[in-house]
Amino acid sequence: MSKILIVEDEAAIADTLIYALQAEGFATHWLTVAAEALALLEREPFDLVILDVGLPDISGFEACKRLRRFSEVPVIFLTARNAEIDRVVGLEIGADDYVVKPFSPRELAARVKVILRRMAPHTDKPTAEVPLGPFRIDLLCYQIHFHGQLLPLTRHEFRLLETLLGQPGRVFSREQLLDALGVAAEAGYERNIDSHIKGLRAKLRVVSPVAKPIQTHRGLGYSCSPAR
Repeated sequence: MSKILIVEDEAAIADTLIYALQAEGFATHWLTVAAEALALLEREPFDLVILDVGLPDISGFEACKRLRRFSEVPVIFLTARNAEIDRVVGLEIGADDYVVKPFSPRELAARVKVILRRMAPHTDKPTAEVPLGPFRIDLLCYQIHFHGQLLPLTRHEFRLLETLLGQPGRVFSREQLLDALGVAAEAGYERNIDSHIKGLRAKLRVVSPVAKPIQTHRGLGYSCSPAR
């Protein structure tokens, strides 16, 4: 049974979430302030966090930044703000989805299921380690080595690079890469794929300054050629 942490200071909203999630078979735990949630997440594992942006102690954005220092647990933001810049900032700092109030509890529960399904181990892969030229993907530990060196990847960076390496030479659109991350295309996150690619390239250059395995296809998307 997946465990969901709800961090929401409005009891009525929290009650609605708890009811909808428990009806789908999830275990829930409810807290009202970010500080208690961060302390709990350092002690106890959860499968996903639903995090309100407007919390009474610190903002959900700041809480997510602090969370990402020690955990890659999936995060869904809840907020009353619908501006595109808020959605982009929220997703860029490490959230997996962004839901605007008022929302459908059933839709939010469905989004939770989609994210958890994306996070499930790849049980169909025949081996734990996959060599691809200078790359080596460890599917059990969610690690990728490049020229023998472990890349310090975030969860999103790992998913993106794994997707690109899975079909060398294929051009993936931003929408397809969003799908690999488990982020809805309408979340206003397409251009943030570019930021993740930029971060990946920087980490690859640290290992091999001359290597350029990730190619940009203007107006189309990105591909990866491990041998380059």
